Amino acid sequence: MIKNSVHSIHFIGICGTAMANVAVQLKKMGYRITGSDENVYPPMSTFLRENGISPAEGYRESNLDPSPDLVVIGNAISRGNPEAEYTLEKKLLYFSLPDVIREFFIRGKQSIVVSGTHGKTTTTSLLSWVLESAGLNPGFLIGGIPRNFNLGMKVSDGPQFVIEGDEYDTAFFDKRSKFLHYLPEIVIINNIEFDHADIFRSIDDIKLTFSRLINLIPRNGLLAINGDDLIVRELAKKSFAPVESFGFRSDVDWRIENLKPSREGIHFGISKNSHTVAEFYLPLTGHHSALNAAGVIVVAKRLGLSDEVIQKAFDAFLGVKRRLEIRGVSNGVTVYDDFAHHPTAIRETLEGVVARFPEERVWAVFEPRTNTTRRNIFQKEFPLAFEKAYGVAIGKINRPHLLRDEEKLDREQIVAELKKMGKPAMYTDSVEEIVAWLVPQTQPGDKIVVMSNGSFDGIYEKLIAALGEKVK
Repeated sequence: MIKNSVHSIHFIGICGTAMANVAVQLKKMGYRITGSDENVYPPMSTFLRENGISPAEGYRESNLDPSPDLVVIGNAISRGNPEAEYTLEKKLLYFSLPDVIREFFIRGKQSIVVSGTHGKTTTTSLLSWVLESAGLNPGFLIGGIPRNFNLGMKVSDGPQFVIEGDEYDTAFFDKRSKFLHYLPEIVIINNIEFDHADIFRSIDDIKLTFSRLINLIPRNGLLAINGDDLIVRELAKKSFAPVESFGFRSDVDWRIENLKPSREGIHFGISKNSHTVAEFYLPLTGHHSALNAAGVIVVAKRLGLSDEVIQKAFDAFLGVKRRLEIRGVSNGVTVYDDFAHHPTAIRETLEGVVARFPEERVWAVFEPRTNTTRRNIFQKEFPLAFEKAYGVAIGKINRPHLLRDEEKLDREQIVAELKKMGKPAMYTDSVEEIVAWLVPQTQPGDKIVVMSNGSFDGIYEKLIAALGEKVK
């Protein structure tokens, strides 16, 4: 076993969130850990140093002297990197990060993989919390920070390991999706849409990689699918494992019924094969949260948990940082931080907030930052994604110099369409201009949902400060 033959491990690109978490866990398990990164800065540099790892700044061959027993090459590392080149030349043993996760944390456990275009982080967090509350002491790795744990990775002696299954590619030497490495026994597929335009050429490419995931589930496993998603239903037909579907449609195994939003959260029922099972409450918003919760319920029931145990965990669920996280309330206006970037995620997030606060105005502030949203792939979908917003501001396109003009998202066109819908709308490259445009139009009770997968040039703090200075 690799775990027993390796004593020293070097991470190339150690300051990535997942890389740092894994490095720290391996350090706690007794391995000698070194690492390097091009940019060593907080919060990950602080996290590493607090756990006894001092990352080298900059990539140099000398960082691999003496040679470690294993080199972990991060997803962001390309050919030409001095340490990657040295590793190949010297024929050192090297793994991708998913390889390490499989061999050091998953093998020997019941692997539960949560996948799909949207909802992975929240669903993985909720499922991990349900198992934790039930006393099963799961290990987990999540691409976000669940507030119940305040950490994104936990290693434990429990029988399950719950992992967010990302379809993004693995490393420069392994272009398969990460989730294909995780020895899946139980899999949730929330939904499948086109995304990650930098690595997938079409929806058919994405369907192919999810088909491969399904094909890895053993016959004694479980595939839990969103039965409302026609692509997922189509792919699930080829599963060798039992399939259980959930959703709002009448022909699913686990049907969501009587969804009722409130200011506190959502109430809904679940029926199994037309027989009512239970009523549930979850302190989150929206139709999509009910679907996420239904997938969790299907898996929890498979593991033998009662409705009462599941609901107790739901009651205490605190959500995930950067998923409709309140960043501040100033002059009666609430500023939220949300990770939504795909048009479907934006639409469902805004619909959930509007349903929760039907009497109040909801503003959307969006940064086109991902490799998909920087491009005009969803040009037609974006105006409809913002349909529920009272008004919309769109920030700068990330790294525009790397795109041809004909590839770029046309913000002017989106704003024109939104204005035709009667909405206040604007676009600009300046966060200060967004703040100056938005703040004077706000009134007490308004909600501002800022949507970005980055820092958005500190817009959260700037909005809150400007709202506080606004004359009532």
